[in-house]
Amino acid sequence: MNAERTSLFSDAPVQKAVLTLAIPTVISQLITVVYNMADTFFIGKLNDPLQVAAATIAMPCFMLLTGFANLFGLGGSSLISRCLGTSDQEKARHCASFCIWTGAAVALLDGIAVVLLESVLFPILGANADTWVYCRQYAFWTIGVGAVPTVMNAELAHLIRAEGYSKSVGFGVAFGGVLNIILDPIFIFVFRLNIEGAAIATMLSNLIAMGYFLGFLYHIRKNTVITPNPKAFSTKQHIPGEVLSVGLPGLVMTMMSTISNAALNHMVAGYSDTAIAGMGIAKKIDLLAYAIAQGMTQGTLPLIGYNYTSGNHKRMKVTIKTAFAYSFLVACVGAVLLWMLAAPISRCFIADAETVRYGQHFLKIICLACPTTAVNFMVITVFQAIGKKVQPLCLSLLRKGSLDVVFMLILNGAVGVSGIAWATPFADWIAFVISVVLIVPRLRQLKNE
Repeated sequence: MNAERTSLFSDAPVQKAVLTLAIPTVISQLITVVYNMADTFFIGKLNDPLQVAAATIAMPCFMLLTGFANLFGLGGSSLISRCLGTSDQEKARHCASFCIWTGAAVALLDGIAVVLLESVLFPILGANADTWVYCRQYAFWTIGVGAVPTVMNAELAHLIRAEGYSKSVGFGVAFGGVLNIILDPIFIFVFRLNIEGAAIATMLSNLIAMGYFLGFLYHIRKNTVITPNPKAFSTKQHIPGEVLSVGLPGLVMTMMSTISNAALNHMVAGYSDTAIAGMGIAKKIDLLAYAIAQGMTQGTLPLIGYNYTSGNHKRMKVTIKTAFAYSFLVACVGAVLLWMLAAPISRCFIADAETVRYGQHFLKIICLACPTTAVNFMVITVFQAIGKKVQPLCLSLLRKGSLDVVFMLILNGAVGVSGIAWATPFADWIAFVISVVLIVPRLRQLKNE
């Protein structure tokens, strides 16, 4: 890490440091959501609810790749930030190489597993005879072929961000996103590949973005500890344990989200294919508000971790409060806008009136969780940044795949398909209360340190 980067972490005004690190990350997160939405948007222009539903059904398997990226990306960036805070650059290099190569291996195995087990997975996720072929086409290219570039693209972004290169990371993510938006209509409409074309476009975009990050690392190789050099690979100094224990909540959160979405898709599919298509559109749109909150938390994680290990707890506390305020405020504004514009935004994706009706209805419900989710994300990030394991893991388990699934089962039986959507805000509100209970004593402790 060069002197300029060190100054940003240790000496720059907190507000400037937070915004410098967070804004590019927020932008990159928004672009990531936009280009993930692009698939749904352009598939929707085919005006075929079955293909929109298929993309929704296959999405939990794709989300698992994000979980692996978070496992090694967030776990690695937390450890690297703490190593830089103690000037242990050798360990940081070993950590980076371990994360890169282990992440690639796990992604490869996941891609193979999904292809081999598709006949079991897709029916569980809600596929039927009408959507099966489309699910298979979408998953083959995005997961079977695209697993490694998808994981490595996101993981490298996390690791490079740990050294403060948020602008460069933001550019790389934006580059991949814009490329996907360009390629989607070409493969879908020009080559007439429909949903398969959207999948190929996503795979190629992630592959090229991964190439950008590897090229960037080569360009700054003399000024970075992040290296894909296999000679730096090491499992010594407790690196695997430290990476996996901190990154595990990120993986668990994604896995539980996968379980949650699988349960949701399965229940909604019991009503109609248009209902599941509408839910898919609503959840994609809702990601815009979450992207901002995630960008704030991921952008500030290295800053919190660095100041924690360097002993500057006063600066760390101010950083946490500043990031909390920004992410909560923006999430509130996002929730209001999504609620007010639910109908016209849903119509942008598909012309089918029944799908739009479901989409706007679901969106108005699930967007109510945005403000509390922003707080939950921030609390999890704080504990990850300081190397804590139990708290973020518990919060991750609560938010998705446990409480919300229970609420889905109860409310689906009580009020029907609307109840399935209401499970999301109910679970997040409860997690919010628990997050506050966990973080307040920790902040008070920092005051006395």
